[in-house]
Formats: sequence, structure tokens, C-alpha cells
Amino acid sequence: MTVLSEEFRPYLASVFNRKPQSVTAIDVEQYTSYTDVLVIVEAGSHRQVTAIAEHIITRMKADKITALGTEGIKEGEWALLDYGNIIIHVFETRAKTFYDLEGLWGDAPRIDLSEFASPAQTP
Repeated sequence: MTVLSEEFRPYLASVFNRKPQSVTAIDVEQYTSYTDVLVIVEAGSHRQVTAIAEHIITRMKADKITALGTEGIKEGEWALLDYGNIIIHVFETRAKTFYDLEGLWGDAPRIDLSEFASPAQTP
């Protein structure tokens, strides 16, 4: 398990503010040249996919961080937010299962997100 770098905390805080069903962060820096971290967020509905993606964009703009590109936000099945060194995928549950990005990046180390767990989620 890899420790979360300070530069990525604002992105993850934005994700967890909208109570996703699950979040996985994968350290892909040693595996690819186009990004350092992939974040895979599971939302329970199309509406929640859109709400989470829009919240992240708004929150990051407040910090003067603009996405390099976004896709799929209005459709609500799979939203992609590209911030360069971090790419955030927000999936509706069925799409997340179908695309299985965690399986695709199975050999890459996971980033410890336990600091974002709510007291109810802590064992």
C-alpha cells in the first residue's frame, strides 16, 4: 500500500465529500507516462455520477485547479476528469463492473485512503 501524496489530498477530499459507494486510488507512475494516479469512484446511480463529478470540478476550480479535459458528466454512466497527474473516473456501479479498471491495473500499488474513512466505516 502506497501513502497518499499531499498534492492529491484536495482531489480525494472532494470525492469523499459526496459519499461514494467505493473509492480506489492506484499509483500508476511506474507503469504509464500519462498520469501518476488513477482514482476509481463508484456511484450508486447516474445522478450520483454527475453530482460527484460536478462537485469535484467546482471544488477544484475554487482552488484554481482546472481539468485538462472532462468526458461523460452529463450522461452519468462514466465521467472522466483529467487533471494531468491525477485522473478521476466516476462510474455507475454496472459500468465500473464492466470496465474493471482495478483488474486492468491489478499489479499497480494501491494508495492508502484510510484517512478519508468516516468513523462509521472504521472497523
